[in-house]
Amino acid sequence: MDFFKPDCQSGPFNQAQFGLCDDQNATRAYVDTATPEKWVATVDNPSRRAVTFTAIDKCVIQDGDEPERGRCDCMLTTDDLLYLVELKDEKRNWMPHALEQLESTIRFLRDHHDLTGFRHKKAFACNKRHKAFATIDNELQRRFFRDYGFRLDVQATVLLVSS
Repeated sequence: MDFFKPDCQSGPFNQAQFGLCDDQNATRAYVDTATPEKWVATVDNPSRRAVTFTAIDKCVIQDGDEPERGRCDCMLTTDDLLYLVELKDEKRNWMPHALEQLESTIRFLRDHHDLTGFRHKKAFACNKRHKAFATIDNELQRRFFRDYGFRLDVQATVLLVSS
């Protein structure tokens, strides 16, 4: 399983702001730079870093692959940053499913790649219907970092750290 497969990647994107979209119609997630009303998550890139977008669900991992395991929608990478992103457009009970998809994807990623070169690793659960920051239990954040080595964030804005 190759999470860095060029066929599943687009970019690099170096705009100060762009959007991540999932049309929820059996197609893969994608980047949009022109239509903010379609964005499920907004990527803030104040340093204008060159960011590569990778579609995970329906590309790196096809629908028929690993049918019992969840996977997140996409990944953003730079030379030292790896962010996994799950995109939701739901009103209720969306967070547990999003977290399960992120955890499963991290396990796939660690099983197939050495991630030590990425200094910043984060998992984002983003929901178009809940744009404001969602409070995450501190113990959940600690457990997530302890178990997976990824920081966990639940909000609709993905802020890229400066290099």
